[in-house]
Amino acid sequence: MTNLEPDTFYHIFNRGNNKELIFFNDENYNYFLRLVKKHISEIAEIYSYCLLPNHFHFLIKTKEINNISEKYKKDNIVLLHQPFSNLFNAYTKAINKQENRTGSLFQKHFKRIEIKSTEQLLNTIIYINTNSSHHSLMDYKQYPFSSYKALISDKETLIKRNYVIEIFDDLSNFKFMLNYKKDSIEIENSVE
Repeated sequence: MTNLEPDTFYHIFNRGNNKELIFFNDENYNYFLRLVKKHISEIAEIYSYCLLPNHFHFLIKTKEINNISEKYKKDNIVLLHQPFSNLFNAYTKAINKQENRTGSLFQKHFKRIEIKSTEQLLNTIIYINTNSSHHSLMDYKQYPFSSYKALISDKETLIKRNYVIEIFDDLSNFKFMLNYKKDSIEIENSVE
């Protein structure tokens, strides 16, 4: 498993241990997003996400080394995995208490794929934002636990909306590409 590097785009994903549920109700999704804001926004910007009942996807870009808190630096090493560990531990404790369960909620290590090209970046954005349709849960345009609605709205958001829309040229092309490619897009090392 490679370390996360500063100033780099990554597709981050994981699923429940034994493919079990990680989200049991709407408040669980909202709590997870609050924890993401608390822990991950310290070290990365978020470009897209989708939370599904037994797994999640994020497209992030880690911050430049000068913009990362000293608490994540040790002996000239940047510990960008630590906020993810903090997120998963906090969320697991809450779910274990809620569901009267013990042990690991997530598979052992979250997966990360470095994004190395604009084409890969575009495909990852499409894949993540249409993931609820891919799993036949709900049409991605209506699904409440993804970044799609934030990306097409004018409401305040932590999502890097302007960047995402600009790399698709404009909002109408963004919507067109998601609709056009949602059924054909495949991502290397997907959670499924």
